Amino acid sequence: MRKFQVKKKAKKSHQIRQQIIKTAAKLMYEEGVSQYFDAKRIAARRLFKQGGGGSFRVIDLPSNGEIANALAELAQLKEGDARTARLFAMRIVALDIMENLSNFNPRLIGSVSTGRIRVSSDIDIHVFTDCFEFLEEELRRIGWHYETKQVLVQKNGRVEEYTHVFIDSAFPVELSVYPSNDLRVRGRSSTDGKPIIRMKAQVLQALISNEHNEAWVNYLQTGEIAGISDHCAL
Repeated sequence: MRKFQVKKKAKKSHQIRQQIIKTAAKLMYEEGVSQYFDAKRIAARRLFKQGGGGSFRVIDLPSNGEIANALAELAQLKEGDARTARLFAMRIVALDIMENLSNFNPRLIGSVSTGRIRVSSDIDIHVFTDCFEFLEEELRRIGWHYETKQVLVQKNGRVEEYTHVFIDSAFPVELSVYPSNDLRVRGRSSTDGKPIIRMKAQVLQALISNEHNEAWVNYLQTGEIAGISDHCAL
């Protein structure tokens, strides 16, 4: 009897976990919730409220990776082929930016590198320099319109200030500016806790060629970018 009760409890816990995953993914996709933890917490509260109350423990919430997978599946279901085309276009834009900023060791991170984009996704690139003025000079020389913002980040028990650059492009682009020495240091992903994958331009180009071969060949031959409107051309 006790064994049956344990199984029943485990099954119910699994069902609740799946509901939280599904609801959290919808919150991030449809309502613009940007942080996994916030999405999980809001989803759990909504579900428990609908179920007549109760409480939950943070330890019982699903992992960020589970929500990321559900979010990718939801985006693919909602957008279909349009999402694939947009991913190609975002990767081409990212490649162009990285090639233009090659002196600053650019590295692509986030959803554009993993392919887990959604409508609100932006292009996240790390750049490295010990003199921000050099980067600004290059941005002005290229002719890109941009804005800067100082962001406070807690690192190794200290709060440090970093500059983020937002480039006016076909898609939202955010450059996170780090000191040159940080090129050898990788933080951990909020999705799976593993070291962040930072992709070089050469690796990104190989990825595009492999995953978007037909669109890539067409781009090389014609300069046309599938998934991007004419008024957003590079």
